[in-house]
Amino acid sequence: MQGFGPLDGHSLSVEGLVAIATGAADVTVDPAALTRVETRHAILQAALSHGAVYGANTGVGANRHEAAGEPSEHALRLLRSHCAGVGPEEDDVTARAAMTVRLNQILAGGSGISRRVAEALAAALHQGAVPALHPWGAIGTADLSALAELGLTLAGERPWRHGAGPITTIDATDALPMISSSALTVATAALALASVQSQLRASIVVAALSFLALRGNPEAYDPAVHEARAHPQQARVAATLHALVSGCGPAARIQDPFGLRVVPQVTAPAVHAARELGGVLTAELNAAVENPLVTDDGVLHHGQFHTATLATALDAMRSAFLPVLSLSSARLGLLMRPDLTGLRAFLAAGPPGSSGLMISEYVVQDLLTQIRVGMQPTAAGTLSISLGLEEHASFATQGARSLRTMTALAPMMLAAELVAAVRALRMAPGRLPAGLAHEAFELADKSLAADEDDRPLGPSLERAAALLPLLGEL
Repeated sequence: MQGFGPLDGHSLSVEGLVAIATGAADVTVDPAALTRVETRHAILQAALSHGAVYGANTGVGANRHEAAGEPSEHALRLLRSHCAGVGPEEDDVTARAAMTVRLNQILAGGSGISRRVAEALAAALHQGAVPALHPWGAIGTADLSALAELGLTLAGERPWRHGAGPITTIDATDALPMISSSALTVATAALALASVQSQLRASIVVAALSFLALRGNPEAYDPAVHEARAHPQQARVAATLHALVSGCGPAARIQDPFGLRVVPQVTAPAVHAARELGGVLTAELNAAVENPLVTDDGVLHHGQFHTATLATALDAMRSAFLPVLSLSSARLGLLMRPDLTGLRAFLAAGPPGSSGLMISEYVVQDLLTQIRVGMQPTAAGTLSISLGLEEHASFATQGARSLRTMTALAPMMLAAELVAAVRALRMAPGRLPAGLAHEAFELADKSLAADEDDRPLGPSLERAAALLPLLGEL
């Protein structure tokens, strides 16, 4: 397994989270972080004797002024009442990612949760136990329902979905701290971000192959062009493209269509948005967000559960990624045109009237439209719930899910372009220079079927989609 440092509540990265969630890295916990958890739990318990502590000896939401009943009954009643448990179950990787986020946030020391709960959660991750988590019931102000499911699973009231995790006691100072987090939202966003980053890298390589197949003009990627207007990441994307197409033959045109010419300008905002979202998520992974917050000086009630920054970063990421995908669809259209490729329409290889890759454009436009219908900014939503006490939410949860949907659909769109670019370069091999682009072509060429007569395209598209992570690592 890949080695990462122990979870300590301060240093978990998106990369480390993905490694733990996928099973590429094991889970260890910093003993000092567990000591901090123990210390803060004692402070929370002491605070109960001095007055009301939200959720520990009071009700929650609009019931915040009502004194809670017997502590042990109150804890389980709170978890049960918040456990809606509806919707499709989250997959194992997402569930493990949510467990990891929640554990690391607990180790930050602000929840006041007991050490035994933290240790039980760590043991479950180490043993490979996975809870059944249902996503619905979150609005960007804590994943109350899903985390109540996790709490009840640790308490032994719900079965583990996979494996056999530990069972522990959940008391009045554990229940609300367990669910007072957007761990599932953060996990969903982090996994989606990892996919976006890989897809962005692959999209640049695929764009370069299309450029070569279309005999593009490399002047558009010249460093001098991008130094003249230095937007974040634009010069870096252009430099990558410039290196990929270096050594290409004479350009077919003095000025190319936009699909080739503006790749740096369109890709750069998405790369920048991914970097910004990564910073936001790193903060979330290592944050003490629970309400109330337990500090060395006492207990503070607050609004840190509100994930407005994450919501806006997710909206920015989605809105910046969509143009990258639509530009890929534009390049696919260019590759279908004989006036631009010098090859047959739709890159057909069979007898006259053959359709070639015609249908791939339909596939791409279907997927692109499916993404577009979910592009409303989620941070623009409004609400009023819990007797009007909670009158605002970030809806970061919905933004994370929407980004996940984009990353699930995007590979097939990029795959369609890749299949077309490879076919065109097979038909005109003299357009492919030596270097990294040639390496990318060879990788795809070996995987994609050589028979280019009209046939079902699904298998080729699926194989091309599977190649994208490898192309992104070149």
